Amino acid sequence: MKKRWLVAIGLALVVAVAGLVGCIQEEGALGSMPSSLKLSLNNQQEGIWVSGTGKVTAVPDLAVLRLGIEAQESSVSAAQVQATGAMNAVMSALKDSGIAEKDVQTQYFNIHKVTRWDEKEGREVVIGYRVTNVVTAKVREMDKVGAIIDAVAVAGGDLTRIDSIGFTVEDPSAYYDEAREKAMADAASKAGQLAEMAGVKLGKPTYIAENTPSPYPIYREDFYGKVAAAPAMETPISAGEMEINLNVQVTYAILD
Repeated sequence: MKKRWLVAIGLALVVAVAGLVGCIQEEGALGSMPSSLKLSLNNQQEGIWVSGTGKVTAVPDLAVLRLGIEAQESSVSAAQVQATGAMNAVMSALKDSGIAEKDVQTQYFNIHKVTRWDEKEGREVVIGYRVTNVVTAKVREMDKVGAIIDAVAVAGGDLTRIDSIGFTVEDPSAYYDEAREKAMADAASKAGQLAEMAGVKLGKPTYIAENTPSPYPIYREDFYGKVAAAPAMETPISAGEMEINLNVQVTYAILD
């Protein structure tokens, strides 16, 4: 009996020692944590948090045309032949207008049945097959956009379809640099006002995050629609201006 008690006491001592060692190791691990990390964890909500916005107006230097052909015939093969011939002519017109092959990309190709409701038979009947082929073309010479549209209209004839035209900036980095400066200045102005209103002294930024939306082309849908014939005069095109936005989130320290 006495031997059993001694064994139990020995086991209890082993458990106690193991727990003490674990505590020491855990304390050592925490003690090895960088002081800067501790400060960040303990004070991440301290300071003045503001957002800043920078807006810059840019003149587009790239036009994106979405165009193609649409052919309908009584059979798939006949529609395909018409569509292929018209699309080859359109592609040649783009090439002759100075559009590089790398700037033309197929966006949509489809062959589907065309039906109508037959009242007499009480069901839908197939009346033909339609082939649609659409590409996007990047136009870098902005003064040629109207002439290129006209050339495509002539090449594709009555099968030509121009869905939309969009304008963008090919390299917006310089505009973003300017917008970034404006966004940071806006954030600093807001933080300074808040600090003055609160009666505290504003310190340096301790956190900065940027949100930069990509400048996607602004499309004008159904710009041309179905083209029956080339216009007598060159199609007038105006690129206008576009706005590039950039937002920042900034945290400023509060000085003692």
